[in-house]
Amino acid sequence: MEDENSVVDPAARGEDAQTHNGADSAHRNGSGMLGRVAGPLLGAAGPALGRIAKPVTERIAKRFNADLDERDPDYIREKLPFSWLVSSIWFRGEVRHLERVPDGRAVLLVGNHSGGNLTPDSIVFSLAFNAYFGVERRFHQLAHNLVLASPYGTYLRKFGTVAASHENAQRALQSGAALLVYPGGDWEVHRPSWESGKVDFAGRKGFIKLALSQGVEIVPVVSIGGQETALFLTRGAGISKLLRLDKLFRLKVLPFSLAAPWGLNIGDFFGHVPLPAKSTVEVLEPIDIRKQFGRDPDIDEVYAHVTGVMQEKLDELSAERTLPVIG
Repeated sequence: MEDENSVVDPAARGEDAQTHNGADSAHRNGSGMLGRVAGPLLGAAGPALGRIAKPVTERIAKRFNADLDERDPDYIREKLPFSWLVSSIWFRGEVRHLERVPDGRAVLLVGNHSGGNLTPDSIVFSLAFNAYFGVERRFHQLAHNLVLASPYGTYLRKFGTVAASHENAQRALQSGAALLVYPGGDWEVHRPSWESGKVDFAGRKGFIKLALSQGVEIVPVVSIGGQETALFLTRGAGISKLLRLDKLFRLKVLPFSLAAPWGLNIGDFFGHVPLPAKSTVEVLEPIDIRKQFGRDPDIDEVYAHVTGVMQEKLDELSAERTLPVIG
C-alpha cells in the first residue's frame, strides 16, 4: 500500500520540510538531469492538474474517515487462494517469525516498503498474517487516500485497508487490531533500485508517537525484493514539487521507472507488471518503548533504534541474495 502511514506523521503533509538529510537533496531539488530536462515540459501541466484536482480530492475525502467494519473476513477467506498464487508462485514469498507478533492485543507493525504502486511486501505479508492468525483477527493497514479512491479501493477496504490519518490509526489500535504502517510511504517505495538495501523513513517519527499514545508495542517488519520488480530510476521529487502534487494530492514524488508494459513509466499511476522477484519478509522482536527507553523516552533515540535494527536485518537479508530478481 502507498504512503500507508506517512500521514501519521506531520512530515507527510509537508509540515516538516527538514526531514530529509543532505544526501537526499538531489532527489528533492529536481531529480538531477532528468528533472532539469523534464521539469519545464511537465510544468505546463500544472494548470490542468489544478482544474482536475477538485473532483479528485472530493472523491478522496469520501474515503478519509474509515469504517473499520468494512473489513470482511468472509471475503478475505474467499480470496486467500488467489492471494496465495500471487504470493507463493509469482513472488516466491517467504515470511519468517510471525510467532513474534503478540497475539490477543493491539500491536503496531512497522515495515519498510518497496515496489512502486504494486508492493509485493504488502501482498506477501498480508497473506501470511491472515493465514497464520486467521481471518477473524482484526488486521488493518494504512494507505494513501488516492489508493482507496482508485478502482482497487473496494477490494482493499474489504481486506482492512483504511486511509492514513492519525484518527484512523488510533481507532484501529483502540479496536484491538494489529495495524500495519509504512513510515517511508511514497518516498521510500519509489526510491531508486540501487537503494533497495536501504531503510528510508525520511525522518518520519509519527509512528513512535502513535505507539506511545496508544500504549502498544512496535513490531518491526523487514522485507526485501520489491525494489527488484522494476528498474526504479528516480523519485521525481523536484518535478512533483513543480507540479504542486503535494498541495493538490499529497504526493511528494512523481517517480520514473522502467517497467512492463509501459517501458518508461512516469508516476506509476496505472501500476505495472512486476518482475517475479523473490520477496522475503522477516518479523523482528517486539519493542516496548517505555520498558526499553523509560517513561519519558527520547523520540529521536527510539527512531534511531527502530530504523537501526531494521537496517541491520535488511543488510542480512541483502547478503542472502545472490542475484537480482532470482533472490
